Parts: sequence; C-alpha cells; structure tokens
Amino acid sequence: MHNCETLFLDAGGVLVWPNWWRIADVLRAHGIEVPAESLAQADPVVRQKIDWSDELTAVGDQKRGSHYFEMILAQVNVPLSDGIESALSALREYHATENLWEYVPDFVRPALVELRRRDLKLVVVSNANGTLLRAFTRLGLVPLVDVIVDSAEVGVEKPDRRLFDTALDRSGARRSTTVHVGDLYSVDVIGARNAELTGVLVDQADLYSSIDCLRIKSIAELPSLIGPL
Repeated sequence: MHNCETLFLDAGGVLVWPNWWRIADVLRAHGIEVPAESLAQADPVVRQKIDWSDELTAVGDQKRGSHYFEMILAQVNVPLSDGIESALSALREYHATENLWEYVPDFVRPALVELRRRDLKLVVVSNANGTLLRAFTRLGLVPLVDVIVDSAEVGVEKPDRRLFDTALDRSGARRSTTVHVGDLYSVDVIGARNAELTGVLVDQADLYSSIDCLRIKSIAELPSLIGPL
C-alpha cells in the first residue's frame, strides 16, 4: 500500500458503530433486559452472517438493515415479541432521523488524524440512509475527512461501482492510488474490485481467516500498512 494516496472508508463497522447503550436503554424501556456489551459482541457475528447471505446481500442496504437488529437479538437469544417489535420501531424511527451508528471508538479519531498527517485524502463511502453528513457533523468527524459520499444521496449502493466512481469524481482521487476499507467482503471488497480499486477488509473479530484480501482489525492498523512518511 505504499503508493496509496486516497483512502475510501466505509462508515458503519469502520468509523462508527451502533450505539449499543442507547439500544439497550430502548429495549429496557420495552421490558427487554439485554446488556449493551452482549449486543456489541453479537454485532460482528451477525454482520458476517449478512455478508455471506445471498438473500440479504441481494436486497439492498436499507432492507438488510431491517433484518439486522432482529438478527442481533436472535444471536443473544431474545425471542421476537410485541415488546421487541415496539422497541425496534422506536429504534428505526431514531435511525431514520439521527442515525443509530453514532458510537465512535477511541481509536478512530487518532487514526484519522495520523492518516491525514501523512497527506492521505480520506473519503467516506457508505451505504447509508441520507443522514450520514448530519450524523458525522454531530459526532465531530466531518473536519477529519475530506469528502462524504452517502449512497442514499447518490442513488446507488456498494457493490455497484458507480458509487465508487462518484467518490472518485467528487474527491479528485486517482483510481490507481485509491484503497477502499470496509467491513463486508461481499459489499466492500467485491465492490472495490468492481471499481478496479484495492479492497481491505476490517475483520474486527477475526472471522474471515480464509478470505482472499488484506485484513485488519481496525483502522488503527492503516498507518503502519501504508508505511513511513
């Protein structure tokens, strides 16, 4: 990755995660007790299940999202109920306006600062719901990146190469020196390859040991992968 000039970064699972504490509070208000930590541990397992499911990866990100929290709850052995449906409805309503992916791990900001110190252009390329810029503004992440591309505003989603092409156009990046980093192999790595980019997979829980691409556990590893200044 020594010739890398631009990093395309997925949002969810790379820069931001669901606010499991908010989610646990909403569940509790509807009579369901699940520790936030248990939900967080279920997350990478469920994301991999979604990644490998032809049915789910074929339907688009927003429909995948409607299954996601149900799958999280199933992973922690919480059966569906009227209370669950009410809680999920409240969570979807919040996500539609504010974005539930609002937890920023401690390693994210220092990694972004270090990557920009190395003169890398940082472009967020995300399958999102139109609230990404508002959420990143609220979270204080906008000053740490150069461009934000939200699929809902473009009208196409990864792995469609047109989203990557839009990001290349908006950022002025060169295809040959751009690397995309994401957390879903079928969406991010395959999508990057569709666009003739190098794809790097964030494998948070080391679940993809046999995959045919470069893996990292978090973007904290990117500065060392790119090499010295």
